Amino acid sequence: MNDAASPDAVVLRSLDRRGVATLTLNRPDKGNAYDQAMLDALEGEVARLAADPVVRVVVLRGSGKHFCVGAEIGVAAPTQEGPRVTVPALCVALDALPKPTVALVHGACIGGGVALLSCCDVVLAARDAFFALPEVRLGFAPGPLIPLFLRAIDPRSLRRYLLSGERFSAEAAVRSGLVHELCEADGLDAALARLIDELLLAGPNALAQAKRLFLHFAPSPPSPQLLAELQREFEQGFNSPEATEGRSSFREKRKPRWAAPE
Repeated sequence: MNDAASPDAVVLRSLDRRGVATLTLNRPDKGNAYDQAMLDALEGEVARLAADPVVRVVVLRGSGKHFCVGAEIGVAAPTQEGPRVTVPALCVALDALPKPTVALVHGACIGGGVALLSCCDVVLAARDAFFALPEVRLGFAPGPLIPLFLRAIDPRSLRRYLLSGERFSAEAAVRSGLVHELCEADGLDAALARLIDELLLAGPNALAQAKRLFLHFAPSPPSPQLLAELQREFEQGFNSPEATEGRSSFREKRKPRWAAPE
């Protein structure tokens, strides 16, 4: 395998001789929580891999104990002027990537991490992985991500987990449609190898056409205009007094003031 990124990069990139590209989220000390640098790096890699004819399959995984614990809590929503990469825009690009995409999940997959899974073609997960959409517990709604969650999670399941913010198991993720296959944590790479062998039996042009046709007939992802509107609404909510209290309670490891007393 040919590594093409420095070991301290926030996203590691590799490509093997069969054309299998691997993107590894690489902030293990932060649970692979994403920041703007990671979003920028991922968007660049997705664009590059989409255009590279050598690439046949794209694998997304995380280093360390977790796949991705979502956004880095305590960091205010960016207010810089001009275009910037957002999680929803990244997910839409990942969704449209004209190669099969496989996510390999272990440990925690939370918030925006779930959105990334929702836009991958196949998701393999360790049996002890866990998932959550905890934004409402932090005082804001994940508005721009909800259309993306709906691309993979059945609406009844999403209603529960979106509104409760509770953790749900890998088994529940399979029942909801988010995850395709479970295996023991030490068997993830073997399961991935078997799946890649199957995917590489497909003609690359036929596979790209099949994915394009699927995306044409499937419910459309949110338009850029709708995403921009939802993002503006999200940033207002993210910086609201309620969200400020929610993030403070998270950092201080206490219940927020709105929590009903026991």
